[in-house]
Amino acid sequence: MKALIPAAGLGTRFLPATKAQPKEMLLVVDRPAIQYVVEEGLASGADEVIIINSRSKKAIEDHFAPDPELVALLRERGKDAYANEVERVGNMNVSYVYQDEALGLGHAVRCAAEKMDGEPFYVLLGDVLVPDNKMLPRMRAVSEQHGGASVIAVMPVPHEEVKRFGVIAGNQVADDVWKIDFMVEKPAPEDAPSDLAIFGRYLLSPRVMELLADVKPGVGGEIQLTDALEAVLAEEEMYALVIDPTDGFDTGTIESWLETNNILWKQHQS
Repeated sequence: MKALIPAAGLGTRFLPATKAQPKEMLLVVDRPAIQYVVEEGLASGADEVIIINSRSKKAIEDHFAPDPELVALLRERGKDAYANEVERVGNMNVSYVYQDEALGLGHAVRCAAEKMDGEPFYVLLGDVLVPDNKMLPRMRAVSEQHGGASVIAVMPVPHEEVKRFGVIAGNQVADDVWKIDFMVEKPAPEDAPSDLAIFGRYLLSPRVMELLADVKPGVGGEIQLTDALEAVLAEEEMYALVIDPTDGFDTGTIESWLETNNILWKQHQS
């Protein structure tokens, strides 16, 4: 199984900090944000992490590339702990495909189609961190219980905030599992079918990748992953794992990035 991490965005909310440095490389406590996501994918049963990158974001690839000269220098200076960590990160099973135009999340995922082998796959949004690496195995268990169905992580949000998210509609079938009937992108609060917002972790059946080939550009000329998910719902069952808001961390805005740093720093110190 592969884990896909879309990382080709411009990071405009963080400008000018992201003019020369990818947003995904911004530090969260002691490592770049994207390293948490790569580690989560590899810890959760993925045999390879595929980063859907921009050709201008060479820093991401440099970070995960072996650097024997730096390792040797650190060992000469007695800094073995640093050397071990640089060596570990440089040996992670990470590969790359490129999204040359920012045409939406669905387009980014489709850019990895040639590297897929007809198996289910994870999609991990790079500005969402799950440091304990427990969410994807829970999603996989739900999928296995339901014949390999696609599973999306969702999180309860205040009702007045549903207009910021994709929201699911469906029926609860277990304490933390819903069977999805349909999804609504950024509904008005009075029109929202639930308060369960899509969180940024997906376990998707191979059919989703196939259907992405036929998705037409929507608003803003972008190809949306949600459109492929709605298409697959006509053919396959789909489930949602309801997570606790403390199970993951958003780093998509300056405010949430700072808050995540503060929370994880306190956990790191304890």
